Amino acid sequence: MPTYAYECQACSHRFEEFQSITARTLRKCPECSEKRLQRLIGPGAGIIFKGSGFYETDYRSDSYKKDHKAENEKKSEKKSDKSEKSSGKDKKEKADSPSKSTED
Repeated sequence: MPTYAYECQACSHRFEEFQSITARTLRKCPECSEKRLQRLIGPGAGIIFKGSGFYETDYRSDSYKKDHKAENEKKSEKKSDKSEKSSGKDKKEKADSPSKSTED
C-alpha cells in the first residue's frame, strides 16, 4: 500500500497517510478540522522488480559496469598468478623427489 502526502489549504499542515490505492482521498484536516485537504504529488519510490527476468542489477550505470569489469579482471589475474606459481612449485617438487628404479 502506498503512502500519500497531504497538505491542508487552510492551515498549511502537512502529513503522510498510509492508504490503499482504492481508498478515498482524505478531506478533513487532523489539525484544524477544515475540509480543505489536498493530496500532493510525490516523487514515488524506486521500483525493484522481483521475479524471473527482472533484476536490480539490470539497470546499473555505465561507470558501475566499467568498475565492476575491471575489478573482476584483477581478481582473475590474481587467480591465474597463484595457479601458475603452484603448478611451477609442483613440477619442481616432482623433479626433486627420488623415483623408484626398476633395475634388477
